[in-house]
Amino acid sequence: MTATSSTRVLSFDLASESRQVKGFTTTHWKIKDLQPGDKGLWALTLQLYLTERAAYRFNLMADTPRLFIRCGVADDIPRPSAITASQDVAASWLDGEQQVLEIDMPLAIQAWLEAYLARHGEAPDEGRKKKRNGPGRARENIA
Repeated sequence: MTATSSTRVLSFDLASESRQVKGFTTTHWKIKDLQPGDKGLWALTLQLYLTERAAYRFNLMADTPRLFIRCGVADDIPRPSAITASQDVAASWLDGEQQVLEIDMPLAIQAWLEAYLARHGEAPDEGRKKKRNGPGRARENIA
């Protein structure tokens, strides 16, 4: 698959390591060898969406911007199925009890994401919603 202004193919491998936690051995998975293109063991397309612009900006403002990879149901052997730069999307995956791995975002992807935001503009400020009087709302002034 070729890259477009809103997609990039990234490939990577997974590595496991055993850890001792309170006397129990657990397997911890991590992403390694993240690179552009589809040359790795796993390859996923990072798709950017206009609706996620605020989440992308939030991620880029962090000390260490991250990429997040959904890897199937928690406690199973990871089977990567999606990648995102949005912490909001990653959080929704975790809410669905999905295993999510993360890795530092490469500088080239950060620059591409900045260019995407510059081209499409920052997300509009949603601000606070106005409270309306009416059915189901308490009246502010009771006479």
